[in-house]
Amino acid sequence: MTYDLGVRLVAEFIGTAIMIILGNGSVANVDLKGTKGNGSDWMLIAVGYGCGVLIPALMFGSISGNHINPAFTIGLAASGLFPWSEVLPYILAQFAGAIVGQLLVVAAYKPHYDMTTNPQHILGTFATINATKSKLNGFVNEFIGSYILFLGALGITKAPFFAQNVGVAHFGLGFLVATLVASLGGPTGPGLNPARDLGPRIVHALLPLHNKGNSDWGYSWVPVLAPILAGICGVATYKFFFM
Repeated sequence: MTYDLGVRLVAEFIGTAIMIILGNGSVANVDLKGTKGNGSDWMLIAVGYGCGVLIPALMFGSISGNHINPAFTIGLAASGLFPWSEVLPYILAQFAGAIVGQLLVVAAYKPHYDMTTNPQHILGTFATINATKSKLNGFVNEFIGSYILFLGALGITKAPFFAQNVGVAHFGLGFLVATLVASLGGPTGPGLNPARDLGPRIVHALLPLHNKGNSDWGYSWVPVLAPILAGICGVATYKFFFM
């Protein structure tokens, strides 16, 4: 069944919002003071982000394709697998969903934001931060992780077995994201998604949170540009060799 663009944009908006709520919500649970999950390990965050992709995929994969990521949308369009005329509407819906999702995370955890005094812990619930303050390392890390994500996403969804078992493919996508966070999340987070990083970073800059510190705009281009370039390369690689 083919859905109208408006319906698909609603799916992208809601799907991206859910990804942010489940993903950044898991970071807030671990890093913000006084939560029941405060001090939990990295695997809780990996599970949160894995399910943050899995749940929207199950809900909207057959409606909008569940891009929920501007880099994937651009990568598909660059390889002729998605119409350029729909790229900007998809991206706007994704960014709007990311912003609304982050606002809901703040609403859910507001008392704990007020209790937290570490600005890095607060910013980490919104956007990514390179652990060594290196833009080069951040770019390399984000590119590698994003390339695997997009190559893997196409490989999983286009494989003959998964094409006949869409639900299993969606679980594969969620497991892929969770594994990427567990394996490559140490240096940067990771972001893997311009909307996931830039949308919430804008929210961080605008909200009057206690002890929030700066929004690290000097680093903000890294988790935007690296996934976009990786998206173009990852999708092109799969199309060249396997389609």
